Amino acid sequence: MSNYDVQYIREQFPSIKKKLAGLPVAYLDGPGGTQVPKRVIDKITEYLIETNANEGGAFETSVKTDKIMEEARIICSEFLGCKAHEVAFGSSSTTNSFMLAFALMKDILPGDEIIVTDLDHLCNRSPWIQLQDAGAIIKSVRVNVEEMKLDFDDYKSKLSPRTRLVALNYASNAVGTITDVKKYIELAHEVGAITVVDAVHYAAHKPIDVKEINTDILICSPYKFFGPHLGVVYIRDSLFDKLKTIKVDADDLLEVPHKFQTGTPCFENIYGTAEAIKFIADAGEMFDHDGDKKSESQLTLREKIITGMNIFDEYEERLAFYLRSQLYKMPKIKIYGPQEGSERTSTVSFTIDKINSDIVAKHLGSKGIYAWAGHFYAKTLVNEVLNLQKDGGLIRVGVSPYNTMQEIDRLLEEVSILTAVPLPGA
Repeated sequence: MSNYDVQYIREQFPSIKKKLAGLPVAYLDGPGGTQVPKRVIDKITEYLIETNANEGGAFETSVKTDKIMEEARIICSEFLGCKAHEVAFGSSSTTNSFMLAFALMKDILPGDEIIVTDLDHLCNRSPWIQLQDAGAIIKSVRVNVEEMKLDFDDYKSKLSPRTRLVALNYASNAVGTITDVKKYIELAHEVGAITVVDAVHYAAHKPIDVKEINTDILICSPYKFFGPHLGVVYIRDSLFDKLKTIKVDADDLLEVPHKFQTGTPCFENIYGTAEAIKFIADAGEMFDHDGDKKSESQLTLREKIITGMNIFDEYEERLAFYLRSQLYKMPKIKIYGPQEGSERTSTVSFTIDKINSDIVAKHLGSKGIYAWAGHFYAKTLVNEVLNLQKDGGLIRVGVSPYNTMQEIDRLLEEVSILTAVPLPGA
């Protein structure tokens, strides 16, 4: 990756030019949402100016909107590794999850069991916990704190013939842990359970193949991978056909995939989402795995997407590894995440002893270094398992393809200053 052209990538993002008090902003807040390339912004604007209309009409802009929706489904299906009609859109992944929960609630009987995990974002916990209202019993898989991974043995002990749904986290938005969801899914299917995978954080860093992991449902959010605010959901077609969604009673809206969507979709953001995926694909076409520019490519769109994701991931991990290795050397720092050598994303979370994480984030922000503090809606993990609520939660830094080693060094310099502050009584 020595030839990775980060400056070329940075030039695609207008926000990179932003300064705060004369300092260039370092966007290390990617886990909460990445910056957006100009081409995505342009596509959203283009839609609103040239194509803005509802779908299903006989006039030009409506016909174009229909075509945009069809093409966006195809592009999203290439991103996920599925069929176009298995892709649906919603306002957010949380909204999509609640829509799914309401639909599946109709088939839940008292005593049926739902499995969630202590590692998950509330997006993949709260909707399924609501199934208690239909009489479901909720079980939550523990986290092995030493490894910062789900306890597989605990999961196996919680599975039973009454398990109806298993909701899993593909990658932790709080600590970057990647779960081998395929082996969890295999066991869930053995007892006849439906599986839901939260790939909101994972989709920003690694290629997805829903057929390979064999999940029934997968959710992701384009604003985590260079797109606008939107929720994208994959639903296996055999399940989608049977799903009893909450819908307006109109014949043309009750077929897959329209049966999942309520009201008029956000066409401009769907258009922007397709362009964000094309941005990833174009990076895959421009650079091969060694960082050399390709003069000509015979890759399919799916192959370009996978190549682009892998290139970004390799670059991100190089910076993240450097960041972790330097943080390990500092006093008062505790890093939270899987052990070195484990599969993970480029998210790095830590605390500074005796300094509230909110204070750290505010200090970094005043220096133009944008990073998060808190629980990031992974409340069970951060507040209950790690017991960090009183300390302001975690400090979370995310490495994205547009970040630089210089930005990481700026972060380390400021963290070093904070760790040098004498502790009370010292």
